Amino acid sequence: MLSRRTFFALPALATPALAQERFPSRPLRLIIPVGVGGVTDVVGRIIAEAMAQELGRPVVPEAIPGAGSTVGAAAFHRLPADGYSFYIGTNNHPVMQAIRKDFPFNPITDFVPFCLVGRQPFMLAVHPSVPAQDLPSLLVWLREQKDAANYGATNPGASNHLAGELFKQLSGMEFTVIPYRTASNAVQDLVAGRMNFTIDSPTMLRPLMDDGRVRGLAVTGTARSALLPGLPTIGESGVPGYDMTAWQVLFAKPGTPAEPLAILTAAARKVVADPAVQQRLLRAGVETWPDSSPAAAAAHVQAEVTRWAPIVARMGLAN
Repeated sequence: MLSRRTFFALPALATPALAQERFPSRPLRLIIPVGVGGVTDVVGRIIAEAMAQELGRPVVPEAIPGAGSTVGAAAFHRLPADGYSFYIGTNNHPVMQAIRKDFPFNPITDFVPFCLVGRQPFMLAVHPSVPAQDLPSLLVWLREQKDAANYGATNPGASNHLAGELFKQLSGMEFTVIPYRTASNAVQDLVAGRMNFTIDSPTMLRPLMDDGRVRGLAVTGTARSALLPGLPTIGESGVPGYDMTAWQVLFAKPGTPAEPLAILTAAARKVVADPAVQQRLLRAGVETWPDSSPAAAAAHVQAEVTRWAPIVARMGLAN
């Protein structure tokens, strides 16, 4: 028989197990490895806000841009693998190690994709001073200008940098690629006329096209986009085989415990399937994927690594 003293001691002995905190018990961080104002930053902030509501804890978006996302990726890997920090990657994710030989993290084995979030075509836009009303006339102008024509891109390895290099490779044109710290900086110079053209997200370029401050010529996917009605694809306009669709995937660190990872995954997938969130993303020019699962995300990242490795090799971008 339990003594009175032993009986009253039992709750105290059980307290540590009962008091274990269920994830998440404190704020979380979403590392965004690109500059503020770009499409991935916009997507990340929409997802962070919605996941905060779903998880019942703040999700703080933190932009850490630089060096084709490698600065943000390295910062992410300095954080504990406890689920309280996660990361949003985009097109430059598959090529980080291919472009920067000193980057120590493998885009597949050192990141755990848990949700496929969004996708959007980019668009090619020129400053109104460029005498081109469509892509064929731009190609004629570029052929005349050669290195005198300039293209604005974020740091080597960023999505719009890859878009421009792929355009150069497939079109056979020669033009000068000017690096900027962020996509917003590049677009500011495009609007100011200090730069001739760029390829970037409709999130930034569509409002400027509607205002007449830039001229949109084509979209970068393999099919025309309902987000940019009236614009043909680059492929159908004179550069066959061109395809550059931007995308975003959420990643955790390897070693993240199963329960936090499962909770993050469920929250992210619920958010991405929410019609209200989908409408916010659509207003930013971003469509969601029909399958957001970890398996779909992993397959997509693997396919992008396989696709871009030989392209980057031909570009000679590695340093």
